[in-house]
Amino acid sequence: MPPTGLSPVLRRRRLGLELRKLREAAGLTGDQVIARIGWASASKLSRLENGRSRPDPDDVAALLDLYGVTDAQREELLGITGEAGDMRGWLRKYPVMTPQQRSFAELEAGCAEILEYNPVLVPGLLQTTGYARLRIVSAHQVESGAGDSEHGETPDNEVAARVARQSLLSRADAPRYTAVLEEAALGRRAGPPEVLREQLSRLCNLAMLPHVTLHVLPRDTKIGDWYLPPTAFSIYRFADPLDPETLAIEGGFTNAMSTEASTLNAYKVAFEWLRSAALSASDTISWLFEAAGRLTETAGPSTATHGSATTPTQRRRHSGRLTDR
Repeated sequence: MPPTGLSPVLRRRRLGLELRKLREAAGLTGDQVIARIGWASASKLSRLENGRSRPDPDDVAALLDLYGVTDAQREELLGITGEAGDMRGWLRKYPVMTPQQRSFAELEAGCAEILEYNPVLVPGLLQTTGYARLRIVSAHQVESGAGDSEHGETPDNEVAARVARQSLLSRADAPRYTAVLEEAALGRRAGPPEVLREQLSRLCNLAMLPHVTLHVLPRDTKIGDWYLPPTAFSIYRFADPLDPETLAIEGGFTNAMSTEASTLNAYKVAFEWLRSAALSASDTISWLFEAAGRLTETAGPSTATHGSATTPTQRRRHSGRLTDR
């Protein structure tokens, strides 16, 4: 089972944040710290404070001595330092993990809440193996023109890594999870009927879990003042308020992460607009069951894959949702 604690990368970010606060409280500049401790490189402190390097316990202890922390602070921060350095131990708790999947697993581990939106795909934590394989293979073909990526990850390894991440939602201490799903992610361009049928069935099952909330966003729905979200993104919140809330922006072939409050706030607003525009959680469950049923009843593509699966009743119920909620 995947780890229930925070990943080493998140521990590094937390440690760096605390070390920066302590330095500022001590009234010291980075150059003054480097000079007093006697480190040869000024970038060493910068990497520690930005969570970009594996922390050495002796280096952290030297900083804590300089900043004059209390015994309780010292014990806590040295404990975080140990957790921040144990990347191999953390990864051993996963059956398989590829570098491409690792950055998401690092954020998901130990989080208390996840908010996700993707304009064209079902989010990775919700994908079936068939849907995931289609997405991974097609991406590899674009990247390298071959089935295997230039880094050596095979589709089998990447699918297995995604499945390993998905066990997060079945844990006893699973985070609250909310996703806005674009209708296009389940449309005819997403895959053959049998893949979509399996994916819809999985979404039906997940939507019934008490900690999972799904919202389908019909393709013709107006969002805010004609807002069009440009990219996929996820927001991660943690039980400890001192662990920084984190935004992950998923591009076609590159990802970016941020803990900047101004950037996070903009995406929080966008997510609320998307959630308000989408079908309610109960209407979404009805939508998913009806779409899955139509695919089960027909041998070929159905209205669930060729057009809007929102029924007239649902459309009437949905109209004016922005002002009703």
